[in-house]
Amino acid sequence: MTGKNHTPINTVTGGNRRELHPVLVFLNGELMAVPIPLEREIVMIGRALEADVRINDSRTSRLHAQITTRRDEQTNEASYHLRDLQSKNGTLLNGELVREAVLQSGDKIGIGNQLLRFEMLDDIDREFQMQIYRLLAHDELTGLLSSRSFFFELRREAGKATMDDMPFCVLMLDLDYFKRVNDTYGHVTGSKTLEEASNCIINTLRAGDVASRFGGEEFAIFLLDADLRQGLIAAERIRKTIEQFEFTVTRQLGEDFPDKHHVTISIGVASFPIDSRDPIQLVEMADAALYHAKQTGRNRVCGYQQTGDNHITDEQSMFTRKIQTNTEQDLQK
Repeated sequence: MTGKNHTPINTVTGGNRRELHPVLVFLNGELMAVPIPLEREIVMIGRALEADVRINDSRTSRLHAQITTRRDEQTNEASYHLRDLQSKNGTLLNGELVREAVLQSGDKIGIGNQLLRFEMLDDIDREFQMQIYRLLAHDELTGLLSSRSFFFELRREAGKATMDDMPFCVLMLDLDYFKRVNDTYGHVTGSKTLEEASNCIINTLRAGDVASRFGGEEFAIFLLDADLRQGLIAAERIRKTIEQFEFTVTRQLGEDFPDKHHVTISIGVASFPIDSRDPIQLVEMADAALYHAKQTGRNRVCGYQQTGDNHITDEQSMFTRKIQTNTEQDLQK
């Protein structure tokens, strides 16, 4: 967000002048730890795509609340005012329902199922908050997005794709017979293989495409502005790259033992809007296509339409819902 009238507050600490900026920091949910700057005079919060701070939560109204910056005419000092926009479930400030209130640094705002903290942060504090978010949003081993962050980005991009009438594809990927790698070469080599496979995936994607590690040896990708044909081509490019790559064996097991090994990958592809317009169902469809690729020989790419299925099984649906639920619960522990 940008705003031409935003002026930071200056404070002096230990002889050094610090500029403090108003931000909202999510304390739970998909955006946990993200510092969102309040740089406009009026910042709208809600579920709608046009909201400045968008919250994907069924208990949040489309335009739920707003934060307005007001300035004293004589001192030019800023104050920040929270106002509920006649939301269905109300807006909480430090646990109490409010219609309008002046915010103080450290105040906690409840909107739907989300909890946010209003803070005045300097540049160092803001960067620190971003570092925390990066750690939460990415898988430690591979550097790819976590499954929680993947679902957030997927829903956001699906909303944009709907507005712009643009296609995109979801890919589900799984390394074949990965247990054999751990059993043959050890778990350190297994971890190195996951890291190198992730690099192979990243290096084949275009700028703007998003990859995540779902856990274990399973990955997920969505390709922006890509129809089904383009999605299948991209998936085949990833499959060939993995098949041809020489993965590292981290420990020497004897003179006759190789220092490199090979693995393959199976990939399922689903396309928006041909297969579905619902982003979560697209993940389930791509997972069904992945299952079909596994069942028909592995080391291959399969589109959802190639499976001949016209529905998602309860087991596949539960798989995707469980991933979302577990990641949200982990963050709240």
